[in-house]
Amino acid sequence: MLGIIGGTGLTQLANLEITHRKVARTPYGEPSGALTFGRLCDQDVVFLARHGYGHTIPPHAVNYRANLWALRDNGVDRVVSVATVGCIHRDLLPGMLVVPDQIIDYTHGRESTFFVGNDKPVTHLDFTFPYCDAMRAALLRAAASADIRLRDGGVYGAVQGPRLETAAEINRMERDGCDMVGMTGMPEAYLARELELCYAAVGAVVNYAAGRGASADGIQMEEIQAVLGEVMSQVRRLLEQLVTDEATVCPLP
Repeated sequence: MLGIIGGTGLTQLANLEITHRKVARTPYGEPSGALTFGRLCDQDVVFLARHGYGHTIPPHAVNYRANLWALRDNGVDRVVSVATVGCIHRDLLPGMLVVPDQIIDYTHGRESTFFVGNDKPVTHLDFTFPYCDAMRAALLRAAASADIRLRDGGVYGAVQGPRLETAAEINRMERDGCDMVGMTGMPEAYLARELELCYAAVGAVVNYAAGRGASADGIQMEEIQAVLGEVMSQVRRLLEQLVTDEATVCPLP
C-alpha cells in the first residue's frame, strides 16, 4: 500500500475519500498525528501530515522514527514524501516540482536510526543511492502523463531548521553541490531504508534560497504563501496520476 507524507502546505488531501483514521502507537513514541486511511482515485492509500494536522511540529522536532514505523506497521510498503524546498540551482524556479536523487545531510541531534540499544547490533546499510529508483521512475512517468513540469534529479540539502539559512550558508551548499534546500529530508529517507520501504521524495519549490533571485535581499514569507497553493495543486494532480498508474507497484529497494 502507498503511504503519503505531507509537508508544509499539504496537511490534508482534499481529493482523498477518507474511510477511517487510526491513532498509532510505536516503540519510538507517537507519530505526528493519526494515520488517515482512504481511497484516492479508487486506490487505497495512507496519509500522514509530517508537521501535524495543525502544522504545529517544527522540522527538528518531528518524530521521524515513529512516523515511518507507524506507516510500515499498518501495511505501507512504499512512500512518497512531499516537502517544500528553496531553489539553489539556477534551473529550478518557484512553482516547479523536482524529484531529487541525492541528499547531503546537514542536520544534527535527530534520532536517525532504529538500531539503538543494548539489544540491537551495530548496523551499517548502503545509502549510496538514497531513493528508491522504482518509485522515482513512477513519479516521473506520472508527471509526464499528467503534463506536469517536473525536474528529474537533484541534490537535496537537508538543514536543521526551523530558522531559514544565511546567504553564506546557501553559498556553501551550492559549492557542496546542493540544488535545493529543505528541512525534513533526513533522517526520514534513511529510516525508510532501514525499514525496507520503497521511498522517494517530491520537492515543491516555493522560494529562491537566501541570497538568490527574488530572495537576494531576504526571503519574503508572503511570496512563499502566494506560490504554495498553486504548487500543491500540482502535487495533488501528481499523486492522483501516480495511484492510477500500474508503475506504483514497485519492488522493495
